[in-house]
Amino acid sequence: MKLKFPTAYTILFALIALVAIATWFVPAGEYERVANEALGRDVPVPGTYETVEPNPQGIIDVFLAPIAGFYDPGSYEAQAIDVSLFVLVIGGFLAVVTKTGAIDAGIGTAMRRLKGREKWMIPIMMALFAAGGTIYGMAEESLAFYALIIPVMIAAGYDALTGVAIIMLGAGVGTLGSTINPFATVIASDAAGISFTDGINLRLALLVACWLACVAYVMRYAARVRTEPGRSVVADLEQSNKTHFLKASIGDEIVFTGRHKIILVVFAASFGVMIWGVSAGGWWMAEMSALFLVAALIIGVIDWMGEETFVTTFVDGARDLLGVALIIGIARGIVVVMDAGNMTDTVLFWAEGAVEGLGEVAFINTMFGLQAGLSFLVPSSSGLAVLTMPIMAPLGDFSGVERSLVVTAYQSASGLVNLITPTSAVVMGGLALGRVPYDRWIRFMVPLLILLSVIIMVGLSIATMG
Repeated sequence: MKLKFPTAYTILFALIALVAIATWFVPAGEYERVANEALGRDVPVPGTYETVEPNPQGIIDVFLAPIAGFYDPGSYEAQAIDVSLFVLVIGGFLAVVTKTGAIDAGIGTAMRRLKGREKWMIPIMMALFAAGGTIYGMAEESLAFYALIIPVMIAAGYDALTGVAIIMLGAGVGTLGSTINPFATVIASDAAGISFTDGINLRLALLVACWLACVAYVMRYAARVRTEPGRSVVADLEQSNKTHFLKASIGDEIVFTGRHKIILVVFAASFGVMIWGVSAGGWWMAEMSALFLVAALIIGVIDWMGEETFVTTFVDGARDLLGVALIIGIARGIVVVMDAGNMTDTVLFWAEGAVEGLGEVAFINTMFGLQAGLSFLVPSSSGLAVLTMPIMAPLGDFSGVERSLVVTAYQSASGLVNLITPTSAVVMGGLALGRVPYDRWIRFMVPLLILLSVIIMVGLSIATMG
């Protein structure tokens, strides 16, 4: 019998168990923490690490972890429940829009008008997502775009993975090359005691170089798939993905009515309002969920589908994304177990010792590698910044490395790892939405990860010697 790669659920649960086992062997420790008013958080104090009473995680903790990934059972503090609820609302919203036939009609019309020029959608959309990543760290909100982009890519003759890559690599490379991203660059710079504009030229150069590499890589893959569909990484899922994402035959002459156009205007405006709300209005998951609920209601009224049809369609759409919502909570459970076992600060302490006494080039590249390793454990860019920068940035002073380079090494490593890490709800949720198995995504990403790593390390090394 041919062995199959396990599902995302099994991978994540296995990681929870492995982290729990590690808490029995990794010494427990903590840094002292002080309140930082500028960051609005407690930050670790360099030189204060000490071992504490171990708290190894047992079998009960392993099974509680997926639940704790949604909310803290002790304090009832929200963890990933807000993101999961947002995904369910998005599912209902998209189902309502699909029910109207507006998306199918719009895609069909767009494909006929773009005949022969479809490939240029890839760099355009990746540029837009990269802008969101570099400006405000576009992450969880990108989950809303999968059901929109992937059908367009499949209708254009590409595959589901092409759509996933456009969104995940577009937003991801933008975050990797964050210039003014408040959730990465600004927080990390504040924690390092420097202005966020320090080092911005290098980060802009890395953003452009890495974006060009990603665009070229995706366009090359997409062109190969369109010419030879059998070379798609998800070739065996081609028919099922077409059935899932294309509710009607795009080749059919679907009448694109005035009502369809109005619905698509509301549909597009919803995403525009979401981007404004997150970047300028202080919104997060609750407000975004409410936005798409209201948008679904408005579209239901425009289509005049009736109360019962609307409710049934919305609930069915939410049900379709229930698996994605579960994956997001389970992924968060890994970090819950690690924090409960008091492992996080110990790993940071080991990283602190690894860079002491190194020369400039060796220091910055080791820092990049260490931050990449820590990013697997702490997928949150803001969480990693608050955890590591107060400790790691001052170490650059002893090696003659500017603190802005330490910040750039951190954000580049965090952005790179968050393109593939299974501890990220954005990665696992996006792959689930795109119906791309995790092992296929890794196979697709390995050459690109090597290329991006080389670009980043060369850039950091040149800047250090400059």
